[in-house]
Amino acid sequence: MKRISTPLAGGALVVALSVALTACGGGTSSQKSGSASGSFDKNATVGIGSVYEPQNLDNTGGGGQGVTEALNGNVYEGLFKLTDSGKVEKQLAQSYTVSPDGLTYTFKLRDGVKFHSGKALDSADVKYSIEKVTGPDSQSARKSSLTVVKSIATPDASTVKVTLSSKSISFIYNLSYVWIINAQAKNLKTSEDGTGPYKLDKWTRGSALSLDRFAGYWGDPATNKEVVFHYYKDATALNNALLTNAVDVVTSEQSPDALAQFKSNSAYKVNSGSSTTKLLLAFNDKVKPFDNVKVRKAVTSAIDNKKLLESIWGGYGKLIGSMVPPTDPWYEDLTHVNPYDPALAKKELAEAGYPKGFDFTLDTPNYDPHPTAATFIKSQLAKVGINVKINVITPDQWYTKVYQNHDFSATLQEHVNDRDIVWYGNPDFYWGYNNKQVTQWVAQAEQSDTTDQQTALLKKVNQQIATDAASDWLYLYPQIVVASSKLSGYPLNGLNSQFYAYDIKKS
Repeated sequence: MKRISTPLAGGALVVALSVALTACGGGTSSQKSGSASGSFDKNATVGIGSVYEPQNLDNTGGGGQGVTEALNGNVYEGLFKLTDSGKVEKQLAQSYTVSPDGLTYTFKLRDGVKFHSGKALDSADVKYSIEKVTGPDSQSARKSSLTVVKSIATPDASTVKVTLSSKSISFIYNLSYVWIINAQAKNLKTSEDGTGPYKLDKWTRGSALSLDRFAGYWGDPATNKEVVFHYYKDATALNNALLTNAVDVVTSEQSPDALAQFKSNSAYKVNSGSSTTKLLLAFNDKVKPFDNVKVRKAVTSAIDNKKLLESIWGGYGKLIGSMVPPTDPWYEDLTHVNPYDPALAKKELAEAGYPKGFDFTLDTPNYDPHPTAATFIKSQLAKVGINVKINVITPDQWYTKVYQNHDFSATLQEHVNDRDIVWYGNPDFYWGYNNKQVTQWVAQAEQSDTTDQQTALLKKVNQQIATDAASDWLYLYPQIVVASSKLSGYPLNGLNSQFYAYDIKKS
């Protein structure tokens, strides 16, 4: 589970987004690294280092960030794709039309597309794939986003007609998260049947996952023969793998202290991209004392987020004061709303009826940087009379205890997705924030006729959740990709944890 892209999951609300649509064949127009040299090895094996191993291979079955990183765009494709620069492009959809009332979308599928099993893509597969995301057992990050789907018809093998219950300015964007899967495929937690430029070769749990170039791919073939995702437990092991050439690229650097050894070595290149990953101190806004706005504001003002960010990431990362990163159209710097001010925190605690503070348990995932951040938060809150008990749990325990059962007072968690502010419009989401005005604004934004209307409404949402201290958005992660100088074509941003490998060239 690690960073949340799945399982945030079943509770995810509609993600509002205006999309830029352009035609797309194989390959990508995403932002990516420049050319390493004029020639490259078309039969190369590219080693990719990561700390995010999939929990299983099904993105509707709680596979976690790792399954998105390895399989999204590489093994599985959608009707549309989200590029590394944040644009939405047609992929398996050759074309589409929208009815005048905005409720019916008719898609024509691309010709000549085959699954890795050899079966030809048809409209039944698309219907199956969308319904798999919206089904009762789905843990997909876009399940709630797609509840707007009222019906799906398949007039012929190459046509899919989707009727919505209400307008959705984000519908095409949300479809970029739906993997098109062979409707006859089985055992998807341990195998696959996608249409992407790679097919699964072998997954050795706890070690590596390898993908081979698919000879029957409909688009431009992958520029390398094989990619192998190697999985490591911590940043030190990950960096050592890069230094010893066990891997060629690290998808997301976890230790800024280690960067100097790469920056000073011409054999490597350090790239700083744009991140959408937020580290949250998420309160359960439905339970005492966090049902009190003054308490949430006091806790937020008692924690020196700048010092926390510096201690973990050095000069990297950013404070944003809300759920919205600068890459979202409705971004505003709201760090001033709940400033670091222990005196203010004590005043707000007294006004909330807790002049001597209180005790609470902080459920903390067991992987970095959560334990370190939890210890820092415990120390900071002790200065204003709040006693924190840290309860370290595994990702699976977090998913069941916190996300599914809402059995917590406060928790630490990473949220990967861009444009996910709208989850604060869902009172049933795991953090329980319930502001009827915010819920209304989110719904209105989704049914906007223009992107300007949408942006204006979501800026109001952004300002309101900050005013209510709905969560404490501790900081925005940096996105640092470190690679061998022999490599080019790798993605720099990795929005929503995806890591497209098919354009990587190795000289």
